[in-house]
Amino acid sequence: MTRLNLVLLLALLASSLYLVSVQYESRRLFSDLDKERSQARQIETDKERLQAEKRAQATPSRVERLAREQLQMRPATPAVTHYVSYSANAAASTLGRVQ
Repeated sequence: MTRLNLVLLLALLASSLYLVSVQYESRRLFSDLDKERSQARQIETDKERLQAEKRAQATPSRVERLAREQLQMRPATPAVTHYVSYSANAAASTLGRVQ
């Protein structure tokens, strides 16, 4: 009878130690999950902020201002516009050279 009690006591101790380790692992995993969810929310917030900044940077007035100031571009006017005429003779001679 004492052997049976000793075996049952050892089984009880082993199962209780296993239960404690499983609970500890469960708490650790839940904590990690909570941290990852928090990080995902932070990344989503950053994404929304960056998209808003991107939209603000791409406004037509800002693009036009940067083109004028940094690239020294100016609006096209009839005075600086060059028109190229297209004729059938020019197209035929171009096709003759390509072949």
